[in-house]
Amino acid sequence: MQLKPIIVVAGEPNSIFLEIFFKSLKKKKFKSPIILIASNKILQSQMKKLNFNFKINILNEKRLNLKKLNNKKINLININYNYNKIFEKISSKSKGYIEKSFSKALFLLKKKISNKLINGPISKKYFLNKKYLGITEYLADKTNQKNFAMLIFNKKLSVSPITTHLPVKLISKNINKEIIKKKIILINNFYKNYIGVKPCIAVTGLNPHCESTEKVNKDISIIKPSVNFLKNKGLKISGPHAADTIFLKNNRKKYDIIVGMYHDQVLTPIKTLFEYDAINITLGLPFIRISPDHGPNEQMMGKNLSNPLSLIRALEFLDI
Repeated sequence: MQLKPIIVVAGEPNSIFLEIFFKSLKKKKFKSPIILIASNKILQSQMKKLNFNFKINILNEKRLNLKKLNNKKINLININYNYNKIFEKISSKSKGYIEKSFSKALFLLKKKISNKLINGPISKKYFLNKKYLGITEYLADKTNQKNFAMLIFNKKLSVSPITTHLPVKLISKNINKEIIKKKIILINNFYKNYIGVKPCIAVTGLNPHCESTEKVNKDISIIKPSVNFLKNKGLKISGPHAADTIFLKNNRKKYDIIVGMYHDQVLTPIKTLFEYDAINITLGLPFIRISPDHGPNEQMMGKNLSNPLSLIRALEFLDI
């Protein structure tokens, strides 16, 4: 049976992504054909700079012959991009290039040529420009999806924040029963349908120790009733738990997923535990979208020292 290709958008051109992409292809053989969407000019320049040597197979996304695709060469959909030199500072100059790259990827996904997308990191400041909180929200908007969730996945333990890249002062205003219930049901269904297990889920509180001196305590008025509702629906779920102790070894080993109320509440501990051995999955899209769990890492560009493990895990996850 012909495996559907994995679509890879390289993302920000002034980043470490192509370096870890080259390293991933060197370290691991993948069964699914990989289609990279990037600038051929940048690809060739980075290969030369970083001392990699791959042959390139230039593709036309409107005339793809999937039966002839393999990974003996880098299968490339070329995006023209004018630049003076690679390893510049990240700026708004790459916005049009990244937009065009995602547009080509979404075309292939809409045509059902693939249902697998990986994207390299982008600059939220320059590409999203305050219109979207992150690529999670960007892709949800482009595919007209209202219910979606961010899952940082590791086989041993995953996490999901109810709110994503919000300023701290806005977190409490964006937490309600409806959003908690919808996101957790989405996560639960993903585990059952894609991973093949009924997950055990822990939910953190919003406040330290799930306590508050305010008149309205959302741990009691919002989070606890949401957990009880989901428990009555048959989910294996408990909470709210104090966020400062749920990640202790004897606590976290009881759960498949810990759902937190905000980004750093759960992403800080998961990255401390697993470093690069985790991937960022967007749930609720018409396809599986994954990104390696790190940013452009501008300071490391051109040094050939970046760790490809997260991208390898992303490719492995979709190589089915």
